[in-house]
Amino acid sequence: MIFTRNPELGKCKTRLAATIGDQAALDIYKFLLQHTVEITQNLHATKEVHYSVKVRDNDIWDSEIYTKKQQSGDHLGKRMENAFQKGFTEGYENIVIIGSDIYDLNQNDIENAFAALETHNYVIGPAQDGGYYLFGMKSLNSRVFRNKEWGTDTVLKDTLIDLENENVKLLEERNDIDYYEDIQNIDVFQKFIK
Repeated sequence: MIFTRNPELGKCKTRLAATIGDQAALDIYKFLLQHTVEITQNLHATKEVHYSVKVRDNDIWDSEIYTKKQQSGDHLGKRMENAFQKGFTEGYENIVIIGSDIYDLNQNDIENAFAALETHNYVIGPAQDGGYYLFGMKSLNSRVFRNKEWGTDTVLKDTLIDLENENVKLLEERNDIDYYEDIQNIDVFQKFIK
């Protein structure tokens, strides 16, 4: 499952936009979305894109490759919980969710996450900012989506507390893109901010 925001001016990457402006932030987000397509389109798994606002036809997510769904819930945790619940209800046994703003992420990372679920009940990709860029599990555990301050540096820590007696595989830490500091020293982003 790929969670994505609809790429609209002034409505995505707002923390990044505070420094570089709405248009540059939108351009970077579109670039990150394209990167997410490139690293997921060839995965040997059912692929779903979960839109934040409205499902779009004829966008970068090829409907021959991706099932398109609408996120539902009043905060990120509830939206993820609902998506996992629906996936397990539909019969999927190993579900992994990723965001769409992790330039460091590659196809191999996602394949490693699915492989980890063969021997672990949970897999987490820790983000440098204290959150996570990937979360996977074999059956629904609603607790991990509740009582979190989403978008803060406590999400990973609080999630690991919820799972302290569980069989969890941690992947390599990656950098998600939220603030200017996340991109200022990465060459590929310089064309968007000069």
